[in-house]
Amino acid sequence: MSPIPVAETIASLMPRARQELAELVAFRSVADFSQFPRSESEAAANWVADALRAEGFRDVALLDTPDGTQSVYGYLPGPEGAPTVLLYAHYDVQPPLDDAAWISPAFELTERDGRWYGRGAADCKGGFIMHLLALRALKADGGVPVGVKVIVEGSEEQGTGGLQQYAEAQPELLAADTIVIGDAGNFRLGLPTVTATLRGMTLLKVKIDTLAGNLHSGMFGGVAPDALAALIRLLDSLRAADGSTTVDGLASDAVWEGLQYPEADFRADAKVLEGVGLIGEGTVADRLWARPAVTVLGIDCPSVAGATPSVHASAGALISLRVPPGVDTAEAIKLLQAHLVAHTPWQARLELEVVGQGQPFQADTSSPAYASMAAAMEVAYPGQEMQVSGMGGSIPLCNTLTSLYPDAEMLLIGLSEPEAQIHAVNESVSPQELERLAVAEALFLVNYARSKRA
Repeated sequence: MSPIPVAETIASLMPRARQELAELVAFRSVADFSQFPRSESEAAANWVADALRAEGFRDVALLDTPDGTQSVYGYLPGPEGAPTVLLYAHYDVQPPLDDAAWISPAFELTERDGRWYGRGAADCKGGFIMHLLALRALKADGGVPVGVKVIVEGSEEQGTGGLQQYAEAQPELLAADTIVIGDAGNFRLGLPTVTATLRGMTLLKVKIDTLAGNLHSGMFGGVAPDALAALIRLLDSLRAADGSTTVDGLASDAVWEGLQYPEADFRADAKVLEGVGLIGEGTVADRLWARPAVTVLGIDCPSVAGATPSVHASAGALISLRVPPGVDTAEAIKLLQAHLVAHTPWQARLELEVVGQGQPFQADTSSPAYASMAAAMEVAYPGQEMQVSGMGGSIPLCNTLTSLYPDAEMLLIGLSEPEAQIHAVNESVSPQELERLAVAEALFLVNYARSKRA
C-alpha cells in the first residue's frame, strides 16, 4: 500500500469531513445536565453510532455508563490473524464559558483565517473525524489491515469516570493489542508529536462555614470570623510566593528530561499579558509536565454587583490538583485534604468533597507501535521527525486501560496543538493538521499490521 493514494484520498475527503464536523459540533454535548440538556449528548452519541454503522462497524452500541452518560462502541473485523487496534475519542465537550466572547457561535463550526472554530472542533469531536478519515482512506485503498475497535466517550471532560467503571466491569470489551488515544495534540502546529506522559487530576469541593448567617460588617466586622476571608487565606496556602504549588508532603521539584518548551513560546501560546510574570520555578516543561499544579476553578461568593456590607457566613470553592507521573492520585488527594484541614484559619468549619479524579500516565516509548507511528508521521509531515512530549492535562481512562491490558501498547495523538485553545473561548482546529494526522494514523495502521506479521 502506497502512502500517496492514502494521502490523496484523505485530501479528497476533507470537504465531507468539514461537513461532518459541523454537524457534530452543533450538538451542545456538555455532560453536565444541570447546565445543558441530556438530549443534546444523546443526539451526539446517536450521530457517532450512525457514523460507525455507515462504515460497516459491527456490534455498534450505546453503552450506558455508571455516571449516567453514554459511550459509543463499535467493532470492525480485520483480516484473519491481524492485530486489533482500539481508537479512542470523546464527543462530550467543555461548556462554552462566555458566549459573548466567542467571535462566532460556539456550537456553529465557522471557518476563519484558515482554521475551523467551534467548541469541540479540536477537543475531541475532531479526533473522531480523524479516525473516520483514516479508516475511509484505508477502505478505499485495499481495506483496513487490522481489526479496529472504536470507543467514543460521553463524559471525559467531567472526570466522572463512567467509561472507566464500565470497562472495569466488562474488561473484554476494549481489549486490544494497541490503543490510539486521539485526545492529545502536537507540541506545535505542524510538528508531529506523540504524548508519552499525562498528569493525573482530582477535583475537590471546599466549603467553609463560620456563622449562622451573614452579619452587618459595620456592627460585627473585625471580630466575627468572615468565611470568605477564611477561604481566601486557605486557598493562598496552596501557593508559595513565586506561585509554585505547595501541598504539604507533595513533592514539587521533579525535572523533565525530554523535549523542552521555550518560555517565549509558552508566553505566546498562553497569551500571557505583557509584563506579567510566569509562576513557579524550573523550566516550563518541569512545571507543566513533571510537577503538581493547583488551580482554583471557581469560588462561591457574592458578585461585586449587588454586594452588601456583610461579614459572610459561608463560602466555597472548586479546586483542581494536577498530579505528576509517578505520584498516586489517591495519595495526593489525602495530602491535599490534610493540608486544607491543617491550614483552615480560626477553627472554621471545613467540608471537603472529592468530585472527580484520575491517575497520571506514562507510556513505554520503546514499543513497536511507537516505531510504526514514527515512520508514519515522517511521511505525513515531510522533513519532520516525530517528537515525544508530556501533557499537563489528564485523560483518566489511560491508566484504566493500562491496568486492564498491561501488554497493550498505547499512543496519544490528536488535534489539540497550542493554537487550538481547547477549553477556552474560540476553540479551533487546523484542517491541515486534521488531514496530516489522519494520513499518519492510516499509515500507522498499515505499518503496525506489517510489524506484527514480520
